[in-house]
Parts: sequence; C-alpha cells; structure tokens
Amino acid sequence: QVQLVESGGGLVQAGGSLRLSCAASGRTFSSYGGGWFRQAPGKERRFVAAISWSGGSTYYADSVKGRFTITRDNAKNTLYLQMNSLRPEDTAVYYCAAAKSGYLSTWLREYDYWGQGTQVTVSS
Repeated sequence: QVQLVESGGGLVQAGGSLRLSCAASGRTFSSYGGGWFRQAPGKERRFVAAISWSGGSTYYADSVKGRFTITRDNAKNTLYLQMNSLRPEDTAVYYCAAAKSGYLSTWLREYDYWGQGTQVTVSS
C-alpha cells in the first residue's frame, strides 16, 4: 500500500511559479511510475505529466509542455512538479498518482494510488 500526500499549492499571479511535491509512504514507490493530473471546477480530471520509475522518461500534456517539469527523488520517495509561467487556465486541484506498472501513462485508470489533491489558483 502506498499513500501519497501533495503539498506546495497556493495562490500565484499569472507568470509566476510554484513547485508541487508529492510525498509517498512505502518502500515500493521507487518502482512505481508517477503522474500529475489536474481537475478544474466542473471539468474532468486530466493528465498533466508523467514520469517512469527511474525518472528516465517523462511525458507532458501539450498545454504544459515547456512550462512544467516533472521529476522524482526516489531516495526521498518524493515526486515533484515544477510549474513556471503559470496561466489562469492552470487553476485547478492538482493530484499526484502512482502506477504499480512502473511505466508512465496518460490514462487515469493506469494509476493505482492517488493523493488528496492540492489547490493551485492563478490570478490574472
């Protein structure tokens, strides 16, 4: 069993930056794929970024490519999302997720564990 806890959300002006963290419990997290998703009010949860178990492969949604960076520190059992050049349309609750397969995926159903989410609000 893996438990995920996100932190680092908040209110930021457009053009600003935030760094989200996702702390995982359990020794097996280092073998899991990691992902970030977001859900805006009244919308479905959508893929943002994913990373393989080793950190060697990453993938991004087109809407965040070049602005967001996903990384992980397996020694600290932590997943990160660095968000730069934030826009009002990035406003959402951000969720981290872990996939037992170890691979990165854009599909929600491929992820086995989810955090509780952290709010990111970008003002114009």
